[in-house]
Amino acid sequence: MGTIAFNDLLVGIGFLLVIEGLLFAALPAFMRSAMASVQVTPDHVLRAVGLVSAVVGLIVIWLVRQ
Repeated sequence: MGTIAFNDLLVGIGFLLVIEGLLFAALPAFMRSAMASVQVTPDHVLRAVGLVSAVVGLIVIWLVRQ
């Protein structure tokens, strides 16, 4: 079971890198402005967005695994 979970983790990281790479390749100006806006966003907003994203991701994983 541990090997399957580790393989899933690597696949997830791979998908993340593919999506990020495609965004930077297709929309470099947008990604540059998005990174600039993140730098001026307050920490509490970034934390809230991060927590919501993590919870949504866990829900999606749970739904797929059902």
